[in-house]
Amino acid sequence: MESAIKEKLNNDLKQAIKERDKPKCLTIRLLLAAIQNAEIAKRAPLSENDLLGIITKEVRQHKESIDAFKHGGRQDLVEKEEAELAIIQKYLPEQISRNGIIAAARQVIDEVGASGPQDKGRVMSQLMPKLKGKADGREINAVVTELLG
Repeated sequence: MESAIKEKLNNDLKQAIKERDKPKCLTIRLLLAAIQNAEIAKRAPLSENDLLGIITKEVRQHKESIDAFKHGGRQDLVEKEEAELAIIQKYLPEQISRNGIIAAARQVIDEVGASGPQDKGRVMSQLMPKLKGKADGREINAVVTELLG
């Protein structure tokens, strides 16, 4: 059975081909290739959570590329990466706000009985799967550090 994310990617690719939307075709093919490579490495179909992880990784890589190209003065490449990033982000669930991250982190902190920075690993291991694809890992890490600090 094909996952909902992969099915949406394949349908959107077909639509982009029909519309001759080259940037969208290339970006979706990039995502599908990353997914296929991960499935080959795992030797099994990926779960929805795994797919969200791959998409999140692609978003992070595009953001890092945008920063690097801005620093290098390559506005043409910045625009290309930003266009691809906009397409990729459509496949992530709606991003939660910092307040949403704080609420989820407080709930996990209460559940595991965390009392200080030494419990950060336990909190993060419970929190990350809940927020995968919905929030940036660095943001989650910063919130947990702040709450436990």
